[in-house]
Amino acid sequence: MKAKRQVYLDYAAATPVDQRVLQRMTAFFSDDFYNPSALYLRSKQVKAALDEARASVAGLLGVNPSEVIFTAGGTEANNLAVQGVLKQYPDGNVVVSAVEHDSVLKAAAAYPYQVCPVTAKGQVDLTVLRRLIDDHTVLVSIMHANNETGALQPLAAIADLISEIRTARKQAGNDTPLYFHTDASQSANYVSVKPHQLGVDLLTINGGKIYGPKQTGVLFISAGVRLAPVIYGGGQERGLRSGTENIAGAVGFAEALRLTDKKRKYEVKRLGELQATFTQGLTAAFPNVIINSHDALVNFVHITLPGVDNERLVMELDERGIQCAVGSACSASSDEPSHVLKAMGLSDAAARSSIRFSLGRFTTAADIDYTLACMTDVVKA
Repeated sequence: MKAKRQVYLDYAAATPVDQRVLQRMTAFFSDDFYNPSALYLRSKQVKAALDEARASVAGLLGVNPSEVIFTAGGTEANNLAVQGVLKQYPDGNVVVSAVEHDSVLKAAAAYPYQVCPVTAKGQVDLTVLRRLIDDHTVLVSIMHANNETGALQPLAAIADLISEIRTARKQAGNDTPLYFHTDASQSANYVSVKPHQLGVDLLTINGGKIYGPKQTGVLFISAGVRLAPVIYGGGQERGLRSGTENIAGAVGFAEALRLTDKKRKYEVKRLGELQATFTQGLTAAFPNVIINSHDALVNFVHITLPGVDNERLVMELDERGIQCAVGSACSASSDEPSHVLKAMGLSDAAARSSIRFSLGRFTTAADIDYTLACMTDVVKA
């Protein structure tokens, strides 16, 4: 069956590269291919482009350029944040939330760590979080917005809690540092991710989620935070991320973040309206539908349709030209129910009846209407 139209509703998994981003990158694949560490003029010009990209990112985040490290995506940035702190402080431990991306959970699992549970809305339990942070905790890593449900975490409250604990440690003569990291890969399109406003010491952004190139990203590292490198080599990126710099990627990332910052207000309003239309339509069509995206980003609609096989529904919708997801694309090959939904209290059966729709820059009202019509046909059939 040939689909009537193509509707992409999996922007949480990947975004297309903006054509303006691609245009900025093109020269660095061919004409300006030089290694920025070389001494001749053309290399110095390439190095200047890297410095400009770093300064642009820093300006958008309200931080110093020296606090911005370019990485090969969000996964590497998260690993550098978690492993970099724990390797620097081998007697310390880390506290993470139960709904973190695997790049945080699995990195933390290599060290002494604690997992903070979440509420039915997918937000950390602050009372438990306070109890889990002990005198040896050196890092708390809580994502800004969840990659499956879009749920926003109460970062301001967490930052206040961490500040209280730091003060108490100082008064008790405990000089163990306590850093706060957040993975803002999903949120950067729709919420301000300026680190000082969020109250974090380390922050991850993924270029592949903001209409930039895949395998690009940054880790903001506040001045004074001590990290050990995870990748060793020639000492690039302040010695924290060795390897010849990806100039095209850095330039593309910087342009993508600039455009995202410019479009944020407009996109939040537009997608918020589409999200409301979609949610209302689903509720009207399926009285038993459960909406799981609470206090969420404006582009997420995560639902449970009791008794419906989510994989079959996704395939049926795919045949009609609609691309959506059963969960995180990074763990799509796993037969296990989503760890995020289980942490929120959903049963295995409910998790296997859940679907994630994530809207984006090219989603239209007609796309939502078409998706609702197809879902009604498929589910009621």
